[in-house]
Amino acid sequence: MSGNVPASTRTLRVLTFLATQPGPVPMERIASAVGLPRSSTYHLLRAMIDEGFVVHLPEEKRYGLGVAAFEIGSAYLRHDPLERLARPLLVQLVHEVGQTAHLGVLHGRELVYLLKEQPPRPVTLVTDVGVRLPATLTASGRALLAELPPAQVRALFPAPESFVRRTDLGPQTLTQLRRILADEKRQGFAVEDSFITPGVASVASAAVDHAGHPVAAISVTFRTDAVPTTDRPHLAHKIRQAAKALTRRLHG
Repeated sequence: MSGNVPASTRTLRVLTFLATQPGPVPMERIASAVGLPRSSTYHLLRAMIDEGFVVHLPEEKRYGLGVAAFEIGSAYLRHDPLERLARPLLVQLVHEVGQTAHLGVLHGRELVYLLKEQPPRPVTLVTDVGVRLPATLTASGRALLAELPPAQVRALFPAPESFVRRTDLGPQTLTQLRRILADEKRQGFAVEDSFITPGVASVASAAVDHAGHPVAAISVTFRTDAVPTTDRPHLAHKIRQAAKALTRRLHG
C-alpha cells in the first residue's frame, strides 16, 4: 500500500496525524495511523527531526510536533487567506440581514469559529472567534458534515458516546445524524434551533473547494423571536448566496 505513496504525502500524513493528537505519541501509533512499516516510519521521522518538524522525546519514547511545524502554523495565521476571502462576504451578509454572521470550519467532531461579524446592535452569543462547539449541534457543523462522504461521517461518529448533548436536542445516533444530513444536503442549508442555547437559532450553508470538499460554512445566528418563521427561507437564500460566492473564490 505504502510503496506507491510519494514521500511528500507520507510526510504530510505524519504532520496531520501529530497535529490531531493531544500530545506526543509512540512511533508505533504513527506508523499505524499513516500505514507505514516501522522501519520506514523511523527513517521518515529522523528526516523530519533533522528539519525541525518533529521532536523526539527519548525518555518517553514519543514523538511530537517540532518548532518548524509551529512556524508554519504561525505563518498561516499571518496570511489567513480563508478569513480574508470570507470577511467581505460576511460584512455584506450582516448588512443585508441585520444579524450576526460567522465563518466556521470542521476540526474533527467540532466546529471552530474563525470569523464573527456583528450588526450595530448585536445579540450576546456563546459563539465567538476560536470557540469550539459540537459539530452535530451547530448548523455550520452539519452543513459541512452533509458534504462529507458517508464513510467519513461514520468514522467521526462511530458510537453513541461520540455524540454530545447540551439542551436535550439534536442527533444522538449515527442513524439520526445521517437522516438530518440527507435532508439538509438536499435543501442546501442546515438549521438548528435551541440545540446550543435555548431561544437562539442558526442557519448555515457550506462552501466547497474545486474537489467538492467542504472548506468552511457561513452562518447567521439570531434569537428565535427576532426572525419570524416566514422570513427564514429568505434568510437561508441570502446565506446560500454568500456560501456560493465563497465557493467561487475558492475555485469550487
